[in-house]
Amino acid sequence: MTDCIMCHRGSDDKLSGHLWADDGIFGKLSSANLTQHPIAGIGQYTDGELAFMLRTGIKRNGHFAGPFMSFPLMADDDVAAIIAFLRSDAPEVQPSERRQPPAELKFLGKLFYKVMVKPTPYPQQAITAPPPSDKIAWGRYLATGKWECYRCHSAGFETNNDLEPEKSAGYFGGGNPLEDPEHNRAVSANITPDPETGIGKWTEAQFAEAVRFGKRPDGTSLSPLMPPMSALTDAEVSALWAYLQTVPPVKNAVARVQ
Repeated sequence: MTDCIMCHRGSDDKLSGHLWADDGIFGKLSSANLTQHPIAGIGQYTDGELAFMLRTGIKRNGHFAGPFMSFPLMADDDVAAIIAFLRSDAPEVQPSERRQPPAELKFLGKLFYKVMVKPTPYPQQAITAPPPSDKIAWGRYLATGKWECYRCHSAGFETNNDLEPEKSAGYFGGGNPLEDPEHNRAVSANITPDPETGIGKWTEAQFAEAVRFGKRPDGTSLSPLMPPMSALTDAEVSALWAYLQTVPPVKNAVARVQ
């Protein structure tokens, strides 16, 4: 649920949503209320409707929730685990009446949502995650299917390929401009094994420190837009590292934005 909490945690510490983006290019966009509230949240959704939304990005009313709410490559077991969490007695998903305002998209925002991105098709066959024993394959699944790291760490959201992530422009080469509602800006990092502009000179231990605790090898902190994923297991971090070593290096010097 790390991804869900990052985008949907509200001021009440529940998954009640918040102002997710507010810039002069795309406009204002809020994340949805994912608590069990029957009106403001997802309390009326069936398990099937939740699974359909997580797969395609389409809500039960037929509206498109956007590309950031679709996980077409996630394993069936992980989709079921998310639904189980949303149905649980966890404090984060208990009913909240908070309602987020509708999107206020500018021209480019409307163009992005109406032309450049589309709902993803619902899988016609079962999706099973590779076993952790197949380290590289499992790492690829974590990076592209479960946590979708490539979405931020490629050239741009508008050129990502949701069904074939490796075909995304600048795959894991970074350079995607990001901004939070407080207008903190950053550019996603190049995490390909390029030795000059990527993480080719890093060690696995340094990678683990960055991913888990937000610290670069030089001791500086990563942008808040890359939240520490401290809950990752040793095996998950190691699998991600192993897979990234197989990604074709991209020479792309990404400037840090302070």
